[in-house]
Amino acid sequence: MLGYWKESLERPHKVLFLKYEDLKEDIVGNLKKVAEFVGLPFSEEEEEGGVIEEIAKMCSLKTLKDLEVNKSGKIPLTIEFEKRTFFRKGEVGDWVNHLTPSMVDRLNSIMQEKISPFGLQFKTR
Repeated sequence: MLGYWKESLERPHKVLFLKYEDLKEDIVGNLKKVAEFVGLPFSEEEEEGGVIEEIAKMCSLKTLKDLEVNKSGKIPLTIEFEKRTFFRKGEVGDWVNHLTPSMVDRLNSIMQEKISPFGLQFKTR
């Protein structure tokens, strides 16, 4: 991850680095950023017509969770997983609810030590 972050700083025209929390904070702005990055920016008419908001709605976690293809069935890996297990709440920082407090502290310490010196930070609470 750190390698991609560094490349995105050195070659922003080649590597786009998006964090989930940034996407959740400004979905429209980040969809515009992605469209520009791939060379297909939204037209003024599309922006005024609500195309970006419609894309955001279609790609929302709620919409994806509600698709029948994602509600049922299993994925045949070494251990079978129900498709619905791939969707959690979609809330920034919810990962701390799946770890013990000591695990959260340890992970925060590792992130502070390993990635913060390079300007990469994540919201943890």
